[in-house]
Amino acid sequence: MGNSIRTTLADDGTVTVTVDGEIDFSNADEVADGIRDAITGWSPPAVHVDLRDASFIDSTGLGALIEGYRAATESNIRYVVLNASPAFRRVLTVTGLSGFFGLTDGGEGRALVDDLPNRATGA
Repeated sequence: MGNSIRTTLADDGTVTVTVDGEIDFSNADEVADGIRDAITGWSPPAVHVDLRDASFIDSTGLGALIEGYRAATESNIRYVVLNASPAFRRVLTVTGLSGFFGLTDGGEGRALVDDLPNRATGA
């Protein structure tokens, strides 16, 4: 599948981990490791996981995001998932994970933390 993770460091110290393509059993460990490496490597005030370029997520991909959340909270780092599709948001709402991932309803079914179009879907 190639490298499906890109990590960038903003001027304010925030790290963004961008996931491309599918997040499933074939790369869930890579996603979790990428998030953990960003946390341990930079000790940022916040980690943003950007799903704008993600096309699919299964339960192992969801597990990778949970592992990232745990690593962030153990280090007192804010953890936010950005640009999740409406379908993926529904999965997070049903599983009770929306609040953990910073996806707070902005009143029109959108998260307060993201305003951009997205494509990630949940399964």
